[in-house]
Amino acid sequence: MTDSSHWVLTLECPDRPGIVHAVTGAVAAAQGNVTELQQFSSVDTGRFFMRVQVQSGFERSSFEESLRPLAAYLQAAWHLDEVGRRRRTLILASRAAHCLNDLLFRQRSGLLPIEVAGVMANHPDLRPLATFYGVPFTDHVVLPHTKADFEAEVLRRVEAEDIELVVLARYMQILSPELCEALAGRAINIHHSFLPGFKGANPYRQAHERGVKLIGATAHFVTSDLDEGPIIEQNVTRVDHNLEVPQLVARGQEQETRTLAEAVRLYAEHRVFLDGHRTVIFG
Repeated sequence: MTDSSHWVLTLECPDRPGIVHAVTGAVAAAQGNVTELQQFSSVDTGRFFMRVQVQSGFERSSFEESLRPLAAYLQAAWHLDEVGRRRRTLILASRAAHCLNDLLFRQRSGLLPIEVAGVMANHPDLRPLATFYGVPFTDHVVLPHTKADFEAEVLRRVEAEDIELVVLARYMQILSPELCEALAGRAINIHHSFLPGFKGANPYRQAHERGVKLIGATAHFVTSDLDEGPIIEQNVTRVDHNLEVPQLVARGQEQETRTLAEAVRLYAEHRVFLDGHRTVIFG
């Protein structure tokens, strides 16, 4: 094959026999070569999920045209994209720098297939960090009477700048149900996780006082149920009585950056599927 391109096809549909055969047959008919294929049949929902990477010299439009009748036959939702394309991303932040710095560093280093179009924050503290990485930064005071204006600006930018993913990088504000609904399936949040769980102010101090042995982080889709959206990635690490509060904070922030970056990577590479209230992850 000449002028070869690398594509990623994602597909979900009601489960039935013969789906893999039908899809790979369509790829073969287009003279494509399957370089990666993952699939999952959900017993809980009766849905079938598939991610396949294809190397071929075919034109995208012609391959899409050949897929349409197959997708209609399977009653499938599907998407075709170029492998490694950087997905347009908007980051929301507050004052904590660790997650934002990690995402911007990984973007610059080519470790994450994202293109950060901008950072929006409710405080000006992280402007120098965004400026260092050459990313546009805007800050807005977010109070009860200004929250709606801020969220309207988020949606305006999502539409105007073709944003595919919104990341809450320790953005310390609760999104309205309306914004959560508008960004459903394309907004990722990160929060700390403890066993047992602690809510409210100073969770790391609470954890220290209770002598926790495990701390971690959870990255999940944003929903109107606070910190209860479908989980994309989780990590934990062991701690003990020798660690003071600042050391617990440092360990926790390390888990937050790791977990959020992995969730963003999985999403950007089309490896995350929603299956009801949970996710299917093709790692």
